[in-house]
Amino acid sequence: MSIQPTSDVKVDVLQGHLGHLTETQQEAFASFRKNLAEAKLYEPAEEGTSEHPSHDEPTLLRFLRARRFDPKKAQKQFADAEAWRAKNNVDELYATFPADEFEASKRFYPRWTGRRDKNGLPVYVYRIGSLDSTLQKELNAVPSERRYQRIVALYETMTRFVLPLCTYLPHATAPTPISSVTTIIDLEDVSLSTLWNWRKHLQEASTLATANYPETLSTIAVVNSPSFFPTVWGWIKPWFDEGTRNKVFVLGKDPGPTLRTLIAAEDLPKPYGGDFEWTFEDEPALDAPAREAIGEMPKGPAVFVDGKVVQPPPAGRAPVGAGQEPQP
Repeated sequence: MSIQPTSDVKVDVLQGHLGHLTETQQEAFASFRKNLAEAKLYEPAEEGTSEHPSHDEPTLLRFLRARRFDPKKAQKQFADAEAWRAKNNVDELYATFPADEFEASKRFYPRWTGRRDKNGLPVYVYRIGSLDSTLQKELNAVPSERRYQRIVALYETMTRFVLPLCTYLPHATAPTPISSVTTIIDLEDVSLSTLWNWRKHLQEASTLATANYPETLSTIAVVNSPSFFPTVWGWIKPWFDEGTRNKVFVLGKDPGPTLRTLIAAEDLPKPYGGDFEWTFEDEPALDAPAREAIGEMPKGPAVFVDGKVVQPPPAGRAPVGAGQEPQP
């Protein structure tokens, strides 16, 4: 990808998604599900019951898209991710994660604004300049294993709460499920030394996501990029696969006009050219449909399933989001 500023941001949010698969992709998807079931990595829902499958179709498709619809390569990544989940006891971790620690952890990572883009994808913001030396010291005081677990808990919230909720809400691309996010990365007031000091932290989160939460990133808009960004891009480019790199767009100093082609002004934070009163330090400010659906954002780990906010179960089948239509 080019790291020169651009005013043209185009990502096809439907290609390779449910309801928009080519015949070849549908065949690959059917083969992938069949192979996973035979390998005991996936348990379909039994016909005539209300039971959910072990994994929803949007999740399976994320792994298949990540491997360009190669069922064998996708199965390898899926199996590795399932082994990783078992090794790290992810379901139990998420179900028992303390709410106060969970809320405090959000300060170090991309945050959901509570709003969605024009296609219904949740809009996340990561303002690196907010990660000052005080926060760095606080993070460094946390044992590495616990830092890792915090990242896992936040990714689980994205895939088990935010994405299913946004799928449930009215959106322009319905009935196609929402399975990825639009992210604004803000580099305002960031020095080269700051990025260097945070590089391990950023790499850990990026590597974890690429391996175990593939294809959850849609458009990535980099704003307020400093003159040394090409140097930084040289560091971070290896952290992402080619598909993700192609979704990164570096915008100029006035990103508003471009971002408003992706995000309605009322849902775009003011610092980036919109009318939405929100900064990185704020909690999610839900739009009207989301408030009607859930009232307010829950504190701590939660999942959204069958139109309701529920506490995550510690074991067994992972709940899937409502409104996820099967591929015809």
